[in-house]
Amino acid sequence: MFPNLGKDAGRFLVRDGESKWTAAEAREVAEQLLTESARLEEEIAAADLELSDFLRNSGEGAGDDQADYGSSALEREQELTLLNNTRDVLAQNKHALNRIGLGTFGTCENCEKAVGKARQQAFPRATLCVECKQRQERR
Repeated sequence: MFPNLGKDAGRFLVRDGESKWTAAEAREVAEQLLTESARLEEEIAAADLELSDFLRNSGEGAGDDQADYGSSALEREQELTLLNNTRDVLAQNKHALNRIGLGTFGTCENCEKAVGKARQQAFPRATLCVECKQRQERR
C-alpha cells in the first residue's frame, strides 16, 4: 500500500532526542492502522445491519406502552452514538494512513513541528503535538 514507505519514513519529523523513523517502525504503525481499520469497518457494517433491523422492527409490537417506547428510543440513541464514535475513529485512522502516504505523518497539523515519535507510536491517529493538543483542550 505504501511503496515508498522506506524512503518516506526517514522524512517523518521527530522531536529532539528521538531517533529517526525506520521503515520497519513506519510499516508497523501502518499495519496497525490498517488492521484496526478493517476491524472497525466490520463493526460498522454489523452495527448498521443491527440498527436497520432495530428501526425496522421498532414500530411492531402492539401493547408497547410509553415506557417501552422510551426505552427503545434510549437504546437506539446509544447505538447511534456508539456507531458514530466508531465512524469517527475509522475516519481518524484513514486520515493517519493518508498522512503516511503523503509523507506528512509525524508533523503537527497546527504548528507543523514534530508530533513526537513516541506519541505517534502510542497513538498513531494523533495529528497534534502535545503542546498544541493541550492548547486545544484548554479552549
